[in-house]
Amino acid sequence: MQGFKSASLIKRCLRSSSFISGYYRSLSSLSSNNALRDDLDDIVLVEGKAWSRTAILNRPSVLNALNTAVGARLQKLYKSWEDNPDIGFVVLKGSGRAFCAGGDIVTLCHLINEGNMEDCKEFFRTLYSFIYLLGTYLKPHVALLNGITMGGGAGVSIPGTFKVATDKTVFATPETLIGFHPDAGASFYLSHLPGHLGEYLALTGDKLNGVELISCGLATHYSISARLPLIEEQLGKLVTDDPSVVETSLAKYGDIVYPDRASVLHRIETLDKCFSHDTVEEIIDALESEAAKTHDDWCTSTLKKLQHCSPLSLKVSLRSIREGRFQTLDQCLVREYRMSLQGISKQISNDFCEGVRARVVDKDMAPKWNPPNLEQVSKDMVDQYFSPLSEVEPDLELPIKQREAFT
Repeated sequence: MQGFKSASLIKRCLRSSSFISGYYRSLSSLSSNNALRDDLDDIVLVEGKAWSRTAILNRPSVLNALNTAVGARLQKLYKSWEDNPDIGFVVLKGSGRAFCAGGDIVTLCHLINEGNMEDCKEFFRTLYSFIYLLGTYLKPHVALLNGITMGGGAGVSIPGTFKVATDKTVFATPETLIGFHPDAGASFYLSHLPGHLGEYLALTGDKLNGVELISCGLATHYSISARLPLIEEQLGKLVTDDPSVVETSLAKYGDIVYPDRASVLHRIETLDKCFSHDTVEEIIDALESEAAKTHDDWCTSTLKKLQHCSPLSLKVSLRSIREGRFQTLDQCLVREYRMSLQGISKQISNDFCEGVRARVVDKDMAPKWNPPNLEQVSKDMVDQYFSPLSEVEPDLELPIKQREAFT
């Protein structure tokens, strides 16, 4: 019995940036040889069941990081499965210890530094187009979020019908730590979280565990990871395209769980008080004021998290979440595509490649942000981040007439 739906209880976040740093170090094995355009079939494996198909992200050595080839293969598979009357629903999972760590950021930076913007654009177009396909998919979709689920990994799962979190799930949108912005649909789903939790997660890059993920509504079900083989076995026996039948099967093996006392979700009142402000500067002032009045360690640790982030990314990400709250999924993806091209263009700042250098390549954890502080991030800089790359640069084209987005 476990039909927790979006916007249920309230949930939690976890500690320092040490895990995020370790996560980025794990991605440092990515190299230019793992090309964004690599088209090997085994990067996404397929298992056929009675009435379903399972897609398996299969780049375990790089935590199943997404590249153009992965996005293109997923898109091709999902379109063919949607058109096949003998397939009732689709399952997505990852191999190894991660569901998906997000985009292949090291290869992306190699392409940027080589001046190969066209391949970069193709990566974002392919990934965002798949996310829109998933968000408007006509058949039930089950994502098994067992392990690391970050950035683009959340993007290729959360827009689907069902999301199963486990005791091994680690969710985060840590893009501000590498001079980028929460993308891949994050401005849509984060902005729809309870209160101002979305702003908190977007700005700090803090993480949620599986229990917190279901409590805040980002996951629909929770189960201990040891029970996943049983869940998959039962799903494989289903002969249905009815979401309620799939839901019943998932709920049968689910657990009712609650965030522990240390969870950020138990601090939602303080969080809302601080992160409801209009600007990043006001948010920081509110946290400092609250810390001085209450001596709350959570306020102090949150301030430290923000100090690690790109000042430009903080301002851009706050505006992105605020705009996403009043936009549909397709509108968020189109805007994020503009933002991503600006973020990698170096026209405003080199923060993205600098962040990747500091956290993944050289691993000195000392990025030199430009601008170096919030005071020097002008309104014009932020406005440019939300503008087309040039007058002739086409926007992301999504099939909105054929596939209507949800709100």
